Amino acid sequence: MSERPQLSFWNIVQMNLGFLGLQFSFGLEQGNMGPIYSYLGADPETMPLLWLAGPMTGLIVQPLVGALSDRTVTRIGRRTPYFLIGAVLCSLALVAMPFSPALWVAASLLWILDAANNITMEPYRAYVSDRLDPAQRPLGFLTQSAFTGLAQTLAYLAPSLFVWAGFNPDAVDGNGIPHVTRLAFLVGAGLALGTVLWSVWRVPELPPPPRAETREARLSAAGAWRDFVAAMQDMPRPMRQLALAMLCQWYGMFCYWQFVVFSLARALHDSDATAAVRDATLVNGRLAACYNVVAFASAFLLVPLMRRIGAARVHALAMLAGGAAMIVLPGLHRESLCYLPMIGIGIAWASLMGSPYVLLANSVPPERTGVYMGIFNMFIVVPMMIETVTLPLLYRPVLGGDPRHVLVLAGALLLLAALATLRVRTRAEAPLTPQPA
Repeated sequence: MSERPQLSFWNIVQMNLGFLGLQFSFGLEQGNMGPIYSYLGADPETMPLLWLAGPMTGLIVQPLVGALSDRTVTRIGRRTPYFLIGAVLCSLALVAMPFSPALWVAASLLWILDAANNITMEPYRAYVSDRLDPAQRPLGFLTQSAFTGLAQTLAYLAPSLFVWAGFNPDAVDGNGIPHVTRLAFLVGAGLALGTVLWSVWRVPELPPPPRAETREARLSAAGAWRDFVAAMQDMPRPMRQLALAMLCQWYGMFCYWQFVVFSLARALHDSDATAAVRDATLVNGRLAACYNVVAFASAFLLVPLMRRIGAARVHALAMLAGGAAMIVLPGLHRESLCYLPMIGIGIAWASLMGSPYVLLANSVPPERTGVYMGIFNMFIVVPMMIETVTLPLLYRPVLGGDPRHVLVLAGALLLLAALATLRVRTRAEAPLTPQPA
C-alpha cells in the first residue's frame, strides 16, 4: 500500500465517530438485555444461553466479513459498504427491541442486532489500520476506545437521564419493559446510523490499493474462506501469544455484564425480586456511566504511556486494576461506595478496546488486515461462548447460585489476563528483563 498521509487529530476523531453510535448500541445491550430478559420471564441461571447471540454472530460474521472486505474494491472503498449496511440493520433492530412482546422475540432481535454490529465492527477497525500509519495507530485505536467510553456512558446513563428529566421510572408496558428503556433504544437507533454516515462522509477511505494488495481474486465466500484458512496458518506470533490473555479477560467481562445487575440487587437490597432488579438496573446504569467516563479520559492518557513502556505492559497494568475492582465490588452495600471500583474497571475497559488492537495492527500484513481483525474477534467471542456453556454448570454447584460470586470470578480472570499479557512480545516491545543470548 502507498504511504499513508498524516491525519490531523480532528480528522482522527471524525473517522472514529461511528464508534460512538456502534458502542452506544453495545452499551444498551450490556445494560438492558439482562433486565429485559428478566421482565419477559427469564431466570438468571439461563441468562448466559440467552446472550449466545453476541459470540455466535461474532464467530461467524466477523472473520467472513473481514476477509470479504480485503477483496472488495468499490468507489467508496473496501470497508465502507460493510459498515454502512451494518449501521442500517443495527438501527432497525434497536427500534424493535424494546417493543418485544415475548422472550423469544427479544432473543431473536438480539441475534439480528449483534449480526449487524459485527458486520460493522471489524471492517471499521481495519479501516482505521488502513488509513493511519504505524505512528498514528495508537492514537487511532485509543480514540476508538475513548468513544467507546463516551458512548457507553451515555447508553448506560440514558434511562436515568430520562428519569431525571421527569419520566416515571415505574411506568412500564404490558410486558414490564420500562418506557425509559424504550426511549433509550430509540435514541440509540438514530446514533448508530447518523455517526457512521458522518465518519464516512468526512474522512473517506483512501483510493483502492493495487489489485495485488486486495488478494487479486474474485469476491466470493469461497475465496474469503481460503483467505481465512491461510491467515490462520500464517498467524503472527504476537497474535498467538495474546490468545490466553484474551480467553481470561473476555470470559471475565462477559460474566461481569451478565451478572452485575443481579449482584447489585443482592448487595444493595439483599433481594432478587423484580423491584430490586429494576432499581439495580438504574444503579448499574449510573455506575457504568462512571466507568465509561473514566475509560473516555484514560484512553487518551494511555497513548503517551504506551509510547513509553509499550502496549503489552500498559494492558497488563489495566487488567490488574480492573480485576481488583471487580473482586471488591460485590462486598460494597451502598451505591456511593460502588463508584470507587469503577475507576479500575474504566481503566481496564479503555485498554481492552485499544491496546490489543495496537499490538495486532503492527504485526499483520496490510493486505490481510480485514481477515486478521475478524480472526482476532474470535479471540473475543470464543471465550464468551465457553462462558455461555460452562457458567450455567458452575453457577449453583460451584458459585452457590449467588451472582456476587460470579463477579469475583470475573475479577480473578482479569488478574490472570494481566499475567498472560506480559508474555506477549512484538518487535516494538522490549522484554522486561534482559534475555540470554
